Amino acid sequence: MAEERLQRALARAGLGSRRSCERLILEGKVRVGGRVATLGDRVDPATAEVEVDGVRVNLDPRVRYLALHKPAGVVTTMRDPGGRPDLRSLLPAEGPRVVPVGRLDRDTEGLLLLTNDGELANRLMHPRYGVEKEYLVSVRGRPRPAHVARLLRGVELEDGPARAAMARIVATRPDRGQLRVVMTEGRKREVRRMLAALGLPVERLVRVRIGPVRLHGLPPGAWRELTTEEVLGLARAAGL
Repeated sequence: MAEERLQRALARAGLGSRRSCERLILEGKVRVGGRVATLGDRVDPATAEVEVDGVRVNLDPRVRYLALHKPAGVVTTMRDPGGRPDLRSLLPAEGPRVVPVGRLDRDTEGLLLLTNDGELANRLMHPRYGVEKEYLVSVRGRPRPAHVARLLRGVELEDGPARAAMARIVATRPDRGQLRVVMTEGRKREVRRMLAALGLPVERLVRVRIGPVRLHGLPPGAWRELTTEEVLGLARAAGL
């Protein structure tokens, strides 16, 4: 790509107006290639290593970040050989191709991130960085404080112990209940297996947050572009 003025590349990436991006540069908050940037700098957005307030930002206009509300019954793949409902029909046909960041099993609903920013995607999926994933879980059986204590202490599964970073009871009835659970790992069906091991089979599982990105009122099957603040928040959470 052709080089352009740094403040223009920052503004096009959503970091503010061109004037506010100039102020960021003048205040010494922008670095290019490890050095403090100046107003005269020109960059190639596709290759420039740029940091704003210590956070690595990707200025490449071809990079895309999406949030999708995956409905139950849809598999987390772009094309399913078995003909099951997949992500292809839910995503925009135009624009650069994106891939899902991690997976949600077929029966699980909720927030799924998709991007073509490979570095950020890899970090978000790596357990080393401990990016939080929050779930709203409806279970059979009445959850009690002892169950919450076990989730926080750790539950032994066939592939090793699993532990929630946060767990609390949201609602209870004599034979049903709802919990809010935060995990920092991403093992297959981990939340379902943990609660099944405690005698609380999962009836419905919805992921409502990944790092700073929340599902909010996004309807099932709908998608939206992430805001610049959300992208920067994800980069911070992933140690970029």
